[in-house]
Amino acid sequence: MPISDCEVRDPRIRRTRQLLQCALRTLMEKKNFDEISVQDITEQATVNRATFYDHYTDKFALLDAMVGGGFHKLLAERQVAYDGTCPSAASAIILAACDYLSEEFGGKAECKRQSAFEPLIEAAITAAIRRILIGGMAKAESTTGVSPGMIATTASWAIYGAVKEWVQMENRPEAEEIVPVILRLVMPILAGARPVESGELLAVRD
Repeated sequence: MPISDCEVRDPRIRRTRQLLQCALRTLMEKKNFDEISVQDITEQATVNRATFYDHYTDKFALLDAMVGGGFHKLLAERQVAYDGTCPSAASAIILAACDYLSEEFGGKAECKRQSAFEPLIEAAITAAIRRILIGGMAKAESTTGVSPGMIATTASWAIYGAVKEWVQMENRPEAEEIVPVILRLVMPILAGARPVESGELLAVRD
């Protein structure tokens, strides 16, 4: 099984995957995803089909890597991490999701073009958020009996759903204005992984 893009260290593998992802992104600017074939992608990337299948099982896996990888890159550039205790870290994750979704899929044309493969985009971004959250939850102790995996999954979908709703608003507020609103919705979910001080809850409500 091909290793995850997040685990790639070999610069040659990274370069080939970047070529394939750039090729898919370029093609998606011209046609719908369901009209794009693996052959189209390999020709655009100037690699052969065998090379494609060395890295990805199909074009859906490539899309997942492209979306998830782009979001992970944004998180890495901003040095966003979640340690299971800090609301400001959760805010940074939410803001990154706002910026990524609004930049990539915020326009009407982009929304129409991506509607056919929206579930794939949702899965890629929520998986990326979940990986960040569960990494921090591993350092915290659950007081509810609910597994960190379930908490992280629930919170990641809550973040994505709220951000998606914001992106689709006709006259949406600035990202910095909506982040505290989403944080108030999400913190009770994240709090299930650890004890929450009363002062912290007050800070989130303010």
